[in-house]
Amino acid sequence: MGVLNVTPDSFSDGGRWLSPESAVVHAEQMIRDGADIIDVGGESTRPGAAPVEDSEELRRVMPVIEALAGRVKVSVDTRKEVVARAAVAAGATLINDVSATLWPVAAETGAGWVAMHMPADPLVMAQHATYDDVVSEVRDFLVARAEKAAAAGVEEIWIDPGIGFAKTAEHNLALLHRLDVLVGTGWPVLVGTSRKSFLGRIAGSPLEVSDRLEPSVATAAWAALEGAAMVRVHDVRPTRMAMELAGPTTRRPVAKGRSDRCDAVGGLA
Repeated sequence: MGVLNVTPDSFSDGGRWLSPESAVVHAEQMIRDGADIIDVGGESTRPGAAPVEDSEELRRVMPVIEALAGRVKVSVDTRKEVVARAAVAAGATLINDVSATLWPVAAETGAGWVAMHMPADPLVMAQHATYDDVVSEVRDFLVARAEKAAAAGVEEIWIDPGIGFAKTAEHNLALLHRLDVLVGTGWPVLVGTSRKSFLGRIAGSPLEVSDRLEPSVATAAWAALEGAAMVRVHDVRPTRMAMELAGPTTRRPVAKGRSDRCDAVGGLA
């Protein structure tokens, strides 16, 4: 899944793809580099980010989704019902939902749905990075949401532990270390570590965003080897190359007993 933020304030690439034309050109490059899905987002959810109006988010994402739909599988990264509905009507087939609340929209429209763990709004989520057992609490939350979506009739369901969302570096590393717990639920797992600040902990020192390529690729490869069915990345080409070099172990079935729910790709996306 290639990240395409059409925002002025995303932590990594804010402001780079603001015009629809530049966004589409970048998406086309990610497709050439091996992206199976392009994830279009019009509202930053970095820690401390303020929400944007519905109309502004629609203005940002709709021209890009309309231009890409039919050429590649498109997901919309949103927590707003109105944006999700409009995006699906324009050709998006997956709702990447950081709020984990939009399964009724997916059920009504026939879209796929990603449930991500984010226990509080981005403005205040740093204050909510408190868990007794982060792995089991994230698992239980996501399984409960996935089961609600399945009961409502959603056929393509993914779960995402929300690396970096109301989590300390220790929480993020614990989730990566125990991805088998999430994979073992049977729901296909999506992991996004790309360019996130906790990667400096792995490298042993703080890293600027521009210096996070290697740990981003390394953690994506780790996630795949641990059974994640999809990785969400900014740097598609080096990540894809790492997956190919890692060999067939990164192309295991998407999820035991749930492969029929993931029609996007076979194995790793």
